[in-house]
Amino acid sequence: MKKKILVEGMSCGHCVNHVKEALSELNGVTSVEVNLDSKSAIIESAIDVSDEDIKFAVDDAGYEVTGIEIL
Repeated sequence: MKKKILVEGMSCGHCVNHVKEALSELNGVTSVEVNLDSKSAIIESAIDVSDEDIKFAVDDAGYEVTGIEIL
């Protein structure tokens, strides 16, 4: 399953790494790509990772999820 997450608050490469690390730690996530220019992340997972878990992980890293869509 693939999901696109819109993330507010990222302003540099360090921010990208924080978001990538937070999403990578979620159970079931197999890959994470974070793009600073589009302020988004794409996750691939073996299982359905809940939107609430995604929001919590990004929020806990200090950023805000403004949208999630299934790809």
